[in-house]
Amino acid sequence: MRVRRLASTVAASALAATGLAGLTATSAFADESFTVTPLHFKVAVGPNDDTECDIVGDLYLPKSATTKKTVPAILTTNGFGGSKNDQAGVGRAFSERGYAVLSYSGLGFGGSDCKITLDDPDFDGKAASQLVSYLGGSNGIAFLDDAHTQPAPPLTVVTRDRKDNAGRKTAHDPRVGMIGGSYGGQVQYAAASVDKRIDTIIPLITWTDLSYSLVPNNTSQTTGVSTSTPGASKSTWALGFSGLGLLNGVQNAPTDPTRVIGCPNFATFVCPSLAYSGATGTADAATTAALRHASLSSYMKKVTIPTLIMQGQSDTLFNLNEGIAAYQGLKKQKTPVKMVWFNGGHSGPNAPGEIDFSNLNTTTQHLAKRVSDWFDHYLMKSTTASTGPEFTYFRNWVAYTGNAKPAYAESTSFPVGTKDTFTLSGNGALTPDAGPVTPGSVQFTTPPAGAPTSSDRFDVVGNPASLPEKDAPGTFAEWSTPTLSKPIDVVGQPVLDLKVSAPTAAITQLADPGKLVLFVKIADVAPDGSIKIIRNLVAPVRVPDASQPFKVTMPAFAHRFATGHQIKLIVAGGSTNYRGGLTPTPVTIELGSLNQKLTLPTL
Repeated sequence: MRVRRLASTVAASALAATGLAGLTATSAFADESFTVTPLHFKVAVGPNDDTECDIVGDLYLPKSATTKKTVPAILTTNGFGGSKNDQAGVGRAFSERGYAVLSYSGLGFGGSDCKITLDDPDFDGKAASQLVSYLGGSNGIAFLDDAHTQPAPPLTVVTRDRKDNAGRKTAHDPRVGMIGGSYGGQVQYAAASVDKRIDTIIPLITWTDLSYSLVPNNTSQTTGVSTSTPGASKSTWALGFSGLGLLNGVQNAPTDPTRVIGCPNFATFVCPSLAYSGATGTADAATTAALRHASLSSYMKKVTIPTLIMQGQSDTLFNLNEGIAAYQGLKKQKTPVKMVWFNGGHSGPNAPGEIDFSNLNTTTQHLAKRVSDWFDHYLMKSTTASTGPEFTYFRNWVAYTGNAKPAYAESTSFPVGTKDTFTLSGNGALTPDAGPVTPGSVQFTTPPAGAPTSSDRFDVVGNPASLPEKDAPGTFAEWSTPTLSKPIDVVGQPVLDLKVSAPTAAITQLADPGKLVLFVKIADVAPDGSIKIIRNLVAPVRVPDASQPFKVTMPAFAHRFATGHQIKLIVAGGSTNYRGGLTPTPVTIELGSLNQKLTLPTL
């Protein structure tokens, strides 16, 4: 039986004109053009709708909103480990622009009950759908207390649509969009897949297939980023997330003790999956299926509303390939969709003048304007607000001051540019344009027990000491272009075609954890010889069959290799941030064939 906190005292100012008579705005905003009302929501989730959860949220309303002057709504929630408070900037900015905003803490986080279910549509998607019903005026969902004994009045100031996006007349259908990043991004897909009343979504820095995000394999793709062979575990990210999720569970256990029973604060499958991944460096079939069930890739056909995908270039958790897979999949099924690559992400800050969700400003922040225009177009039904270019990306080599718009390039389609090929030569050269190739071979050995062999920056926390980017001798092979006589701009996914010889892997690969695991990365070499892995991006490869050629679709990036620099390709046996293969494996790469090549999308 769930234990609930006592409701806090509600102050006296009435909001009769909003349909929230008896509720109180947070006093800190008394002089603003909007009010903020804390609420609790009773939701029923799970495949059979038999799990009851309390969700905490804050409702931001323009003071000008009335039953006769209704406003559209925005629903938003936190990233992993966060709370409704993280979205206060969105609430303030858009309520000032004439929107009702409901910011809530996702299941398992920030005061909301129940366990973390990884944005599964059966849990998180259904929870969000019931909040949509509240925004549409439904009774019996919102309460003033977490014991759900003091019902909040129905909301009557949100604009309602006559039909949902499937063309059906639906009860309690608000004009509503969603926005949020990371964990707060995927839930938008989950909600849209179960609720056709949602009108548009803006998911930021989120996943398309969580099995790729956490156990990526950059070969043997079937659709998008999904692969037929599970990849290599992201050890540092997994450790960080499991610790953060457990901490949230302990902090909120007094209100929901059941969340720490079994797998603490996580869906039941997560703990054994972590144990298996830690032991083997990969995922079993059950884990892969569960992660995909909580991913856009498994229900993409159900997402049919206008979608603005905003993916971060500085992101080793959900890299640009996730955004590309979502964009191309939605585009293929004719869902209205556009894509933005901004500078920030889980692994680095946004560039000045891009967007600051804690203090949104449509004049000084390029992407704040883009987001505002998108919502104005689809929710306010503005005929003057543009939805922007089909594809746009930040270029960190373009100087600007103030608003970041000058650093953004635009395209009417994706992918962009042309394909330039570099052949792997026996003398260590990356030879451009299928030029003369020197025959030869290189050998190295992968480390035992999946041990790291590089000094790449740690994901999640980074390397405070800024260690040189190096791999241990005898554990890698590398190739470099000649010194560049002019800049080369790469925008998109590099692709490596490779064949290796690893006789012992032909035996060990009969058991899945025994497959050959390699790590591919591209570096920029400065004139002083210093090496920088592009955005710290690494492409793990769990080779399905070491006797056959394979193709590696590397994480996309936008980068200028400047005049005087070199492009370096590295194939390594270990990585700082991943669990590699369990068995030491000698690897030979025979060179001299034009089939051993790197293809770069260049402008």
